[in-house]
Amino acid sequence: MVPAAERTTMTDTRVHCPLVTPMTADGSIDVDALDTVTRGVLDAGLDGLVPCGTTGEFASLTRAENRTVLERVRAVAGDDTTLIAGAGATSVPDTVDALTAAAEVGADAGLVVVPYFHTANAADGNARFLRRVADRSPLPLYLYNIPACTGSEIPVETVAELADRDDVLGLKDSSGDFGYFTDVLATTPDDFAVYQGVDGQLVPAGLMEATGGINALSNAVPEVFAAVRDALNKGDDARARELHTDALTPLFAFCADHGFAPATKAALAARGRIDDAAVRPPLVELDEGARAAVAAAVDDALALVD
Repeated sequence: MVPAAERTTMTDTRVHCPLVTPMTADGSIDVDALDTVTRGVLDAGLDGLVPCGTTGEFASLTRAENRTVLERVRAVAGDDTTLIAGAGATSVPDTVDALTAAAEVGADAGLVVVPYFHTANAADGNARFLRRVADRSPLPLYLYNIPACTGSEIPVETVAELADRDDVLGLKDSSGDFGYFTDVLATTPDDFAVYQGVDGQLVPAGLMEATGGINALSNAVPEVFAAVRDALNKGDDARARELHTDALTPLFAFCADHGFAPATKAALAARGRIDDAAVRPPLVELDEGARAAVAAAVDDALALVD
């Protein structure tokens, strides 16, 4: 496993799991369920963990809860597992505080977004924010492009500029804009990691020789994502396309319809890995019919790797 805090020219596809934050019906964090999910991902052989991101409902967690999640994941995963901590916030000081807390619990790197609500009012706004965070961060960084949640994308030119820094290691792109994704691949150094955040685009990204994926549904069906990764690394494009068409695409449709955390938690509940698919407002759980459809899609996906 390649430590997240190093630039690397390795060409094998990698898949990291953006962990959910399991909750009980009363809204408290279910740390035992978090342990179960974490172990399931590691047992399947995925390459690293990304707690407290979008799928982890970071924006609905307190700072204390965020730290609890990071401490628990690091304790279960051990020191040899790559841990990229979500550190999203709307100001430079709050982002640096989140990165400092992540460093204190042993994270290898941080994942940072551009500010939401107060979005950039000029072209250099996001670049200025990210440069200031990088200058003050105790951890190396991964950029996180998710314009549907932040209101603006990280321009390709900004990514290319920041990619020249030793302390900015890569990008997770959850825009769904494959043209943007390939432009980043074309304009950044070979040792700059470019991860696909849209599960349904993991295989196309792998075929374009991207670094890999940070994909929500790998919480629930990590065996499928391991099989996709292995097929891409073996050059078995037919197998990768089969898994894309028959496993990833049907499951990802539920994320597109219901959101990453609600759909992923429904899939985990269908497998019995969490007791409750509860999410915090403003997110809403899937209804009974959607949960049944998710359970069927999970069974179909797992049948392809049994």
